[in-house]
Amino acid sequence: MKEYRIATIPGDGIGVDVTAAAVRVLDAALPGLTWTEFDWSCANYLRTGAMMPPDGVERLAGFDAILLGAVGFPGVPDHVSLWGLLIPLRRAFGQYVNLRPVRLLPGTESALRGRTADDLDILIVRENSEGEYSRIGGIHNEGRPDEFVLQESVFTRTGCERIIRYGFERAAERSGRLCSATKSNGIIHAMPYWDSVFERVAVDYPQVTTRQMHVDALAAEIVLHPDRLDVIVGSNLFGDILSDLAAAVTGGLGLAPSGNINPERTGPSMFEAVHGSAPDIAGQGIANPVAQILAGAMLLDHLGESAAAAAIDRAVCDVLAAGEVRTPDLGGTNTTDELGDAIAARTAELARPAAAEFG
Repeated sequence: MKEYRIATIPGDGIGVDVTAAAVRVLDAALPGLTWTEFDWSCANYLRTGAMMPPDGVERLAGFDAILLGAVGFPGVPDHVSLWGLLIPLRRAFGQYVNLRPVRLLPGTESALRGRTADDLDILIVRENSEGEYSRIGGIHNEGRPDEFVLQESVFTRTGCERIIRYGFERAAERSGRLCSATKSNGIIHAMPYWDSVFERVAVDYPQVTTRQMHVDALAAEIVLHPDRLDVIVGSNLFGDILSDLAAAVTGGLGLAPSGNINPERTGPSMFEAVHGSAPDIAGQGIANPVAQILAGAMLLDHLGESAAAAAIDRAVCDVLAAGEVRTPDLGGTNTTDELGDAIAARTAELARPAAAEFG
């Protein structure tokens, strides 16, 4: 059996609790995982003045994958925590795909009245390395009446083509429907350019049915007609906003995983829950670990361990469907550890036959 070296960065707040639960579930699914934990967080920033050490990228480069908790905590500005850890890792390791599957899980309810699991199963492909999240710009004439800010977006041909093509590939594997998020009626240069790249790449995928929707109309579509959507591809900002909206209507951010993917595998990919560090419940042991556990399943699937990933996914569905162990956000009274342990136990049951089959 192949062994894998996995780095964990639990981060801040509830990230610590949900990452610990996810590690236990992954161990139940697949023997041979070697874990190394890095205490890079806002607490580390307050101690040392940096979210991670100068050689952080080099220290992570040799791992097969990274499991990240949540980053951010009161006392450290969000832009400091984000640009000090998450975004540098995404860019250093070529993780230009942010993959965010959102679906209605068994035993959970949508915020949308009358919607079922058949209506709510959307894959959002978000550009993860450029676009609106750029360092280019600054504050000028600071402190004067004519003070102003410039914030530049960056849309390269390479960046747009590769993420849009990735979206087409995922759509071709699923229902054959792809929707592109744009705003070409208001953003005069970047979005018409994005649209032109989308139309050019679409020629290579005649089997995929395409739509191009302004992002505001697409947000309304997610709420009013989510059954009309399957795969959405969008820029860094649009994909970020739409994926949080979609997660909220399909049961909540506590259920939504994500992956920062390097498709060429020239560096490790990184997996995390969509939710943040939730300082309001940090340390209480009541956070829902499902999103982080499902992020772990995405990690295993990326490594080629599809049977182990499927066992985790099935275990999550079975435990949630049974309804006996639930954290407060799901209407229950159980702790993070109790829900995590229930999923780990069910994962072990499901993984055992496969393990026995392969000796």
